Amino acid sequence: MKKLLNTLYITSENSYLALDGENVVVLEDKTEIGRLPLHNLEGIVSFGYRGTSPALMGACAERNISLCYLTPQGKFLARVSGKTRGNVILRQQQYDSSKEEAQSLEVAKTCILGKVYNARGVLERGIRDHSLQIDVEKVKAASAFMKNSLEMIRDCQSKEQLRGYEGEAASIYFGVLDELILQQKKDFYFHGRSKRPPMDNVNALLSFVYTLLTNSITSALETVGLDPYVGYLHTERPGRASLSLDLVEELRAVLADRFVLSLINKKIVSKKNFSHKENGAVLMDDELRRKVLTEWQNKKKETITHPYLKEKVEWGMVPFVQAMLLARYLRGDLDGYPVFLWK
Repeated sequence: MKKLLNTLYITSENSYLALDGENVVVLEDKTEIGRLPLHNLEGIVSFGYRGTSPALMGACAERNISLCYLTPQGKFLARVSGKTRGNVILRQQQYDSSKEEAQSLEVAKTCILGKVYNARGVLERGIRDHSLQIDVEKVKAASAFMKNSLEMIRDCQSKEQLRGYEGEAASIYFGVLDELILQQKKDFYFHGRSKRPPMDNVNALLSFVYTLLTNSITSALETVGLDPYVGYLHTERPGRASLSLDLVEELRAVLADRFVLSLINKKIVSKKNFSHKENGAVLMDDELRRKVLTEWQNKKKETITHPYLKEKVEWGMVPFVQAMLLARYLRGDLDGYPVFLWK
């Protein structure tokens, strides 16, 4: 169990939640493993199937403490809220801010600043750790371009400009990503991003992991009461989780791309699990998908110090922290949205 920003996260899938006086009690096999006073909480998020006692559900509803249930893999299942819970107000603030040009642009710029800053951090880490294995000058040039892009993004005056700067920075970054593939170069090469369909093994891995990350962020947004389908940079269209895609940007390079590079460089994946179709599309087989899912779950358990909270959190909790921070900004509790900046 972990308490972050007045929300209790129960990450063990075998935990059962009960009420004891004014406390929530976490049980595993009828043994108490933790407790916390209800008056300290705004929400409880459970990654498991064991459930919650009716008494605790009633106490949470009475005190306006939201209860959210997700699968152990992080897929959103349901949220239970009291009758006066402020999710409607929060969503109205979200909808209003998405339509207000200046505020909408500010949130979009913040997300893209996080994306470019973190992508540049990945390149700088590659220069520092693998200078003898990569074309250092090529990667340094890309890093310098992205540093300059950060200034232009901060000063841009429209979303059209922002999309242009973001597209240029992404192109430069992807142009040198192949340098960071240090093993299995013959089977895993990257000559640019191809999405629908992915046209090589690396793009197939990236697309799959980006989907996993987007699903995690969608679940995180649902838990705090935000609408994943109303965003700031990505345009709204039926069935598109636009806000999830906005928040994916800041974590894409530092979490998803580094994870894929690790799978390749540590030889956890191999070419045998990919198939090539007549139209050039590359597909992953079931065995590889299961392996990647297992490694992704392990990655989410690794701990880091969150750059804004200054607390130790698991990587898997980062989307939930960012969703809470965005909700607090929209409520007016924060002056700006604290984008995730990897250190």
